[in-house]
Amino acid sequence: MLNLDNFYKARYVLSKVIRKTALVHAPKINTECDVYLKPECLQLTGSFKIRGAYYKISQLSDEEKAKGVIACSAGNHAQGVALGATAMGIKSLICLPEGAPISKVEATKRLGADVKLVPGVYDDAYQEALRLRDEHGYTFIHPFDDENVIAGQGTIGLELLDQLPDIEAVVVPVGGGGLLSGIAFAVKSLNPEVKVYGVQAAGAASMVRSINDHKQEALPSVSTIADGIAVKQPGKITFETCSKYVDEIVTVSEDEICAAILQLIESEKMVAEGAGAASVAAVMFNKVPVKGKKTVCVVSGGNIDVTILNRVIHRGLAKSGRTCSMCIELEDKPGQMLGVSKVFAELGANVVRVNHERNADSEDVNSCILRLQAETKNEEHIRQIKDELVKRGFKLVDYTL
Repeated sequence: MLNLDNFYKARYVLSKVIRKTALVHAPKINTECDVYLKPECLQLTGSFKIRGAYYKISQLSDEEKAKGVIACSAGNHAQGVALGATAMGIKSLICLPEGAPISKVEATKRLGADVKLVPGVYDDAYQEALRLRDEHGYTFIHPFDDENVIAGQGTIGLELLDQLPDIEAVVVPVGGGGLLSGIAFAVKSLNPEVKVYGVQAAGAASMVRSINDHKQEALPSVSTIADGIAVKQPGKITFETCSKYVDEIVTVSEDEICAAILQLIESEKMVAEGAGAASVAAVMFNKVPVKGKKTVCVVSGGNIDVTILNRVIHRGLAKSGRTCSMCIELEDKPGQMLGVSKVFAELGANVVRVNHERNADSEDVNSCILRLQAETKNEEHIRQIKDELVKRGFKLVDYTL
């Protein structure tokens, strides 16, 4: 059973170790509500995971510490366990899925842990960690389904109530549910009027399915850019806690997550990984009912792999209407491209790529296809360009936002 006294104890233990991340007012995220960010992406190790991992390790017996600890992780929990164990002079072994971002793997090693890469996803790494635990007698540090780990993560909830006493809603990313369970239990225990919402990636919605079916459900597979919340099955404690204390859990798409990452970079100068931006995506795209409410989005981590950041930004631009592609059928005669270019120029769009296909597959033998990619302002701007092209007699074969 979760105990609020344990949360306060965790806060005392962690007070000498972690950063008490300050709230950031972010009204540009959604103008229909009063948004604040809790930037755990600025935490030591780049995510909230240090809270639960460090507190759990601090509560081990001397005998358990002597045998060493083992954990499994998509990356962030790994770094939390590595930092905590190394700080206390304890040996640590981390099992990570082989697809974990290289940046997270190397960061875990730098923090003093031994690393074993396991084929598959998080749940496969979990099974291997349990096998090694039984074989060598290590103490397993669960990434979410543990009372002390949940208490450590729940210190965020205590901080939120101190930092924003009139808070009305909290939006939290969800993977296995440790963070959401901790925050929901702490917040609801102290102020039941505050709404608590969870957010999962649509490609890894295990908690959503479990809540809907009123039992723990395991997904056959998960697929999402938000690797930090790509969990096939929630924990027993976390499922029960979320069922009792969380108001609603929603999902966001990959494009919505990418748009949220881009928004945080542009408007808040804050770098978030996919999992960390999920809460912001839910508020940006009105997935949670927080209109008119003083709302905190927990940005749970910032350890994004820079090798995919360019692709994330590109998808974020497309989702936000900042870039578009159009396919226009033209008469194959001089001046047609000039006419199209004038529309884009007059409406303030910047054409960045042009492809002219003279032998395109078309009903009209004397026509050609012009494919354009342009930088635009928003979706309304794209519609203005489309409407003006049609008004001037150009035939749009296709266009994408």
